[in-house]
Amino acid sequence: MAQRVVLRRFLAPVLFRKLPRCRWGPLPPEVLAQGSSGRPAAALCLARTFSTTKISKVTFNVQDGPDFQDRVVNSDTPVVVDFHAQWCGPCKILGPRLEKMVAKQEGKVLMAKVDIDDNTDLAIEYEVSAVPTVLAIKNGDVVDKFVGIKDEDQLEAFLKKLIGC
Repeated sequence: MAQRVVLRRFLAPVLFRKLPRCRWGPLPPEVLAQGSSGRPAAALCLARTFSTTKISKVTFNVQDGPDFQDRVVNSDTPVVVDFHAQWCGPCKILGPRLEKMVAKQEGKVLMAKVDIDDNTDLAIEYEVSAVPTVLAIKNGDVVDKFVGIKDEDQLEAFLKKLIGC
């Protein structure tokens, strides 16, 4: 009961306030003539509607066996394959860390993420007995593998070894 009162008191003004009406289209000259200070609500509203999100071209989720064959095994670029599970705590730590390290390689290596609950056949085929398991695949062959969580220095050495193979 007390939670409901607190939520109503603090969230109601935020949820039910009137937002400024936005005009979609070219802004009138009087709005454009104003500097960055004292911008009207219409310009502020337009400024807040756009977002920039960098699309990752080096990390992708594997959908099924044929997708894995096409994007990982047949890839000309070396691929790091992260076998993980949604319920796995260490996977939630290793995944972003590994993605960051792969992104630093600037396209020299790709990263495939395989959820073992959705792709059990791939997990069995590649002998994944624990998660997280990370494979390094180059020219369709597994060249390196580790199980468990690693720090950034160990991940960097793992990636350098894969690129240098």
